[in-house]
Amino acid sequence: MTYVVTDACVKCKYTDCVDVCPVDCFREGPNFLVIDPDECIDCTLCVAECPVEAIYAEDDVPADMQEYIALNAELSRTWTPIVEKKDPLPDHETWAGVTGKLDQIER
Repeated sequence: MTYVVTDACVKCKYTDCVDVCPVDCFREGPNFLVIDPDECIDCTLCVAECPVEAIYAEDDVPADMQEYIALNAELSRTWTPIVEKKDPLPDHETWAGVTGKLDQIER
């Protein structure tokens, strides 16, 4: 099992999770982070660090966000590893409570 970044991260891109990841499995896109399922060691450290609760165990991803499992795997192949915490996106507070942001992901 791996961990998956879901909808709440889109257009927020908090990176608190990156700081605690012992294997650098996070990948960064323009307005979203993903987890490389081949690198994730299922340590769970990132889950508690996410201020918008965007990270789930693969088996616990809500039914309406199942597409994020494949999306994390797909995008992690081409996006750049992120290994240091950065500031969230400028309008993160506006987007933090918005749901249904799959169509907002910039590739």
